[in-house]
Amino acid sequence: MLGKKLEDLNIKKNETVYELVRDFSKVGGFTAKKLGVAYEIFEAMEKDKECVKFFSFPADIISTGIRGVVKDMIKNKLVDIIITTAGTIDHDLARVWKNYYNGSEKVNDAELRKNQINREYNIFIPNSSYGYILEEKLLPMLKDISKDKKIFSTYELIDRIGEKIKNEKNAQESIVFWAWKNKIPVIIPGFTDGSFGSQIWMHYQKDKSFMVNTLEDENLISDALMLGGGISKHHTIWWNQFRGGLDYAIYMTTAVDWDGSLSGAKLDEAISWGKINPKGKFITVEGDVTILLPLIYSAYMH
Repeated sequence: MLGKKLEDLNIKKNETVYELVRDFSKVGGFTAKKLGVAYEIFEAMEKDKECVKFFSFPADIISTGIRGVVKDMIKNKLVDIIITTAGTIDHDLARVWKNYYNGSEKVNDAELRKNQINREYNIFIPNSSYGYILEEKLLPMLKDISKDKKIFSTYELIDRIGEKIKNEKNAQESIVFWAWKNKIPVIIPGFTDGSFGSQIWMHYQKDKSFMVNTLEDENLISDALMLGGGISKHHTIWWNQFRGGLDYAIYMTTAVDWDGSLSGAKLDEAISWGKINPKGKFITVEGDVTILLPLIYSAYMH
């Protein structure tokens, strides 16, 4: 029990993010310790050539600047398959054509409503930057995409959209573009939950032969290895009970575990379901992913 001495964190002048995050695993203190261990798992996972790396995340972070980190991870091929929610496509595509804005949570929301501005905590999203632009851009794309094919998996449909936006001015800032470019499937289990799903439904009103078959998504992920984080987290870990559990897993969350929620459930709990291999490398890191993910990614790139 007393085999590993606790060390102080000594930050040196010109210390890199890599050195800082690696030192976290030595200081033995709370979330910093967990982040250091998470980095070690991440590095081991990336070095494992047999590992199929799943990256799951919720949509809200894509409305923030963390979109750039996620995009770069896809651009640099650090992940193999993405599982996320419909809002990811909303925010990613909307920002190809329109801007989101820094705001504040200390604001009169009734005034924002009068000015047609939506608030996501401290991010301001004008109506013109969300539903309106997505309807304007996506409906013609869906009409064109469905000319030669009528039934799609979610990853096939998103792949087609990625190809459609390739000539847009801001395409290279897009998650969808780089997923298409690098042939990384994007799976959305709850694809109707968001403006993206609304556009699919609106197109369906005019073309009843158009269909999204989510069972094709299941065929793709039925025997893969996954890295996790609501519905996107569970979809990532669910299939692994049929292959002996995940060999690597890093889960970042701000949710609590005492209410029995999946979002708050530590990865240890998933062992009892067979979704995590008891001999695997895994850790749950409590904290805000908009801080934690850039630290791990920056350390790895250093």
